[in-house]
This record gives sequence, C-alpha cells and structure tokens, in this order.
Amino acid sequence: MSRQYYEFFCPVKVIAGHMALEHIPFELSTINAKTVMIITDKGVRSNGLLEHIEAAFASTDCTIAVIFDDVPPDSSLGTVREAAQQYRTAQCDALIAVGGGSVIDTAKGVNILVSEGGDDLKKYSGAHNLSKPLKPFYVIPTTAGTGSEVTAVAVISDIDNNVKMPFVSYFIMPNAAILDPRMTQTLPPFITAMTAMDAMTHAVEAYLSLANNPISDAYATAAIQKISQHLPNVMENPKDPNARLELAQASTMAGIAFSNAMVALVHALGHATGAVAHLPHGLCMSLYLPYVLEYNVPVSGARIGELLLPLSGADVYAKTPAEQRPQAAIAAIKALRDMLYDKVQLPRTLQEVNSGPSAHKVSRDMFDDIAKKALDDGSIIYNARDAKLSDIMAILEKAWG
Repeated sequence: MSRQYYEFFCPVKVIAGHMALEHIPFELSTINAKTVMIITDKGVRSNGLLEHIEAAFASTDCTIAVIFDDVPPDSSLGTVREAAQQYRTAQCDALIAVGGGSVIDTAKGVNILVSEGGDDLKKYSGAHNLSKPLKPFYVIPTTAGTGSEVTAVAVISDIDNNVKMPFVSYFIMPNAAILDPRMTQTLPPFITAMTAMDAMTHAVEAYLSLANNPISDAYATAAIQKISQHLPNVMENPKDPNARLELAQASTMAGIAFSNAMVALVHALGHATGAVAHLPHGLCMSLYLPYVLEYNVPVSGARIGELLLPLSGADVYAKTPAEQRPQAAIAAIKALRDMLYDKVQLPRTLQEVNSGPSAHKVSRDMFDDIAKKALDDGSIIYNARDAKLSDIMAILEKAWG
C-alpha cells in the first residue's frame, strides 16, 4: 500500500554505457564549460584510468587544466583546501571526480569552497547550510558500492579535532554520474566484493527502512536483483564489461534508493565499528547484514520475505511457502557471502576478520563501545524494530561467529 505522503528526489543525470566517457565533452559543451579540473587519487591514475578520459577530450575545445591526485583514503579539510586553491589558480569552470567515495566526497567539498568562496569548509557542515547552486560537477565512479555519485551527502575529516564532519545539501549533488565499465574492470577482486556488498546493504536497508516509499522500493529491488545476478559473474570474470556495467548501475540505483528511504541498523553498527576498530565500511556492511535481518524478522518478516524474489528469482520465490521466505532470503544473502569468502576471503564474521590479512582487528572488549556508538547513530531511528543496548550486544555476538 502506498504511503499517504512521501517525497522522492534525484536530480542527477545518469550517463551509462560502454562508451559513456566519450560523452563527457559534449555534456560540458552544453553548459559552455571549457576548463576542467579532475580530482582523483594516485591509485586511479597509476592504473591508467584517466587515459580514457583524456582521450575523450583530445579533439575538443574543452581542456583538462588540472589533475589533482592527492586524495587520501579519508578525505580531509586540508586536502579540500589544497585542491580548491589549484582549481582557482587554473581558473577552472567545471569539476570532475574520478574515483571512489573519498574522491567524490573531496570533490563535493572542493565544489563548496570554489562556489561559496573562502577556505573555511567547516562553516558549511551540517544539513542544508548552502544557499545556492554550485559549479558544474560530474562524477565518474571507479567502484560499484558507495552510491556517492547520486547522494546529497559528503563526509570530510577534521584531522585536528579527530572528527568526521557531514555535509548535507541538495546543492552538492552532481550534475551527472557517468557509468562506464572500463572504470571498474581493474578493481581488485576483494574490493569489488566488498563494495558490491556495500551496495547490496544500501538497497536492502532502503527497502526495509521505516522511510521507504514505492519509488525507492523500485530502485532498491532492481539493485538487489542486479547484484545477485551479476556479482558472481564478475568474480568469475573480472573483465566482463556487461557484468561490470550491471554492478555500476546497481550501485547507482541503490544510492538513489537509500538517498530517499535512508538506511538503518546495519549502517549504525557499521559506522560504530568503523569508528572503534577502523574496519572498512563495505566490510562492515557485509559482516552485519544477515544478522541484523535475523533480528528484524519478528517485525519485518513479510517485508524481508519479499526480497527473496530479487535475490533468488521467480521460480525459487514461487516454490517457497510465504512463511519460509524471510529465512530463505537471509540464506540467499549468506550464500552470496559464502561465495565471496571462497573467492576472495571476504570475512563473514568478526573472527574471520581477525584471522585474515587485515591490519585492523576486532575484540569482544570493543563490543560495549561499538554498541553504545551504534545506539547514538542517526541511522538507527529508521530501523523497523527498536533496539536496546542488549539487543545490539546480542547481534555483535552473532557476528563474532
């Protein structure tokens, strides 16, 4: 049944396909942009991913004036200020982010400074503190997970005060997201798996969130279906351009879904674990997703059961009795994680994190701190089932393995 009232918003144009990059100069020409800055990181540049973009500009009037490739894994205020200064010095009139979540967040921060003026990004932190549209801004994702190319959120670290600052405004959303499979074909298998499970969690939580709506549901279920069908293909054949494009589209669809329907307890736990144990966000999503779903079954069982259709297909869904569908959907997600563990050893439990190659470890001594931080995380308010400290501790114990 449709909600009596909801809002849905996504002004970002999506340009997708096997030659999508070649369309960028035309897109810039429609707004008379001539001098472009690219923001990226050294990994993207060293893998030769910028070569496709530079080739697309070779015979056009538009020039790439600056390539800023000093974005760290966690974007910082200092990085944003430095990049903004280079933008101004080169007198650029458009911005292109080429990378993952940190690069995209950095570019969003840079666009705030070069559009609003000054060097104090902190005064724009929080929600809806921008007063006008920003400079032309385009995003080319090189991972298929964060969905940052279609979100109104950026997170920038204030290293001096050891805090991560959120920036929320419709004005920081890109003009367009360019999805081209060439940009993810060199993504390492482990990161491919981790970021895909990030996108899966975005879609699942958007569908189950208290703020879901019929349009976000359509994007969420489409994303779940694409990831379920095409992630195994990518793990078998990382260079498969069609499967790579499907994952890129799924990530964008999931980003649109959760931008409008929000995320919930999995993200609250993931944010808290990242803060305490410094585990990568996508890994946290994969770790906690099935255990939070099991916790939510008493309240959201029927809704979780509906996810069996995009997860496993019409035949499995039709053959599964309605009362068994919630557990079957959770089992399908666990089976996907088992496949990823077999292929690239993506941990399924916190104990497997500790036995793996990750430099960051988790101990039970951290559980109390993680649980308290999760309770204070804003995402938890959208979870269908209320959670107390003891409930979160129980989920952490299940995730321990």
